[in-house]
Amino acid sequence: MNTPYPTETLDHNDDDGTMPENVATLSEAVVGHRIVNVEKDTRVRQNPDPDKFYWNGNTGTVITLDNGVRVGLIGTGDCCAYTELETFLLHADKIDHIITGIGTTDGYTKWHIFADMGDVLELTVGWSCGNPFYYGYGFEIVVEDAS
Repeated sequence: MNTPYPTETLDHNDDDGTMPENVATLSEAVVGHRIVNVEKDTRVRQNPDPDKFYWNGNTGTVITLDNGVRVGLIGTGDCCAYTELETFLLHADKIDHIITGIGTTDGYTKWHIFADMGDVLELTVGWSCGNPFYYGYGFEIVVEDAS
């Protein structure tokens, strides 16, 4: 498949593979579907069901797909390392198109969820590996099946 975004390569001192792995995980969840909704959401469950995602007070962004699946992008932080979704831009004129891939630009700080007609959703991601690679970073990506 042709992608409008060539695969980025980060220096081995900047990333240990976490950011490309995050993109791959998100791709597995959303490619082949349409986006129905994108929203910031906060959840805390007293007795979490292991089959459902829960957030321990962290705000995340939820992408709801046409099959009812909810994909949560939860920012993480550990000392000087972090990953956060700063902003998102949903292109409403393209949401009827099936997602065909995800590409990144600007050192994994711009994520492009695209269809055949262009970007459906753009994500601006702030991240740092901190003191490589002592602290954890990267999104926690949780997929909640439609129930």
